[in-house]
Amino acid sequence: MPMTQTSEAIRDAIRDAIIDRRLTPGTKLSEADVGKLFHVSRTLARAALQALSYEGLVTVEKNRGAFVAQPSPEEARQLFAARRLLEPVILSEAASKLEEAHSHHLKALLQEEGRLRNEHGQIARRAEIKASGDLHLALAQIAGNAVLTRFMEELVARSSLVIAVYGQSAISSCGHSEHHDIVEALEKRDLAQATALMLHHIDHIEADLDLTPKSGSNLRDVFGG
Repeated sequence: MPMTQTSEAIRDAIRDAIIDRRLTPGTKLSEADVGKLFHVSRTLARAALQALSYEGLVTVEKNRGAFVAQPSPEEARQLFAARRLLEPVILSEAASKLEEAHSHHLKALLQEEGRLRNEHGQIARRAEIKASGDLHLALAQIAGNAVLTRFMEELVARSSLVIAVYGQSAISSCGHSEHHDIVEALEKRDLAQATALMLHHIDHIEADLDLTPKSGSNLRDVFGG
């Protein structure tokens, strides 16, 4: 692990590992281990973990330390309920601002997602999951509202946690064909169809959850050291 010197860099590295599902829910994140792995003080490690706790990605328990958050079934339901409220708003804003350059970017993301679906192995699978989330984030960025984008970043990250715990199949990573149909409807300025497809898409992901917790991973196994 290369040396990093800021709590923000540590936060981003751990955040990416959580989103990519390399760090699974329930994984212990001790300040001492984080400090040693990233070659920083425990103070910087603590600041990074606190920042992640504000995002809902890490829980800090008194006398036990920090852990990758383990969302409950009720939290999972609330998360997808929030996405049903937020993503149609994002689509509405994106539809009014969509330009040719945006379409090219969305199609590039779809192409990359499709390529990764045809590859095998755990690394490709994690990359596909990230590419899937990137498309949802790209729609938020097209909408041009920084607050909405920030909300969507948190929802996508926390969705990765929920899927890591409860997801049963590749459906959970967001179906490529569903993404394609949403983008196509958006390009046609058919907001009603794009919204209906997005809501169906979110329903599809949630329907694949089995609500059975999985065992945690190990911080050192992920980052080495």
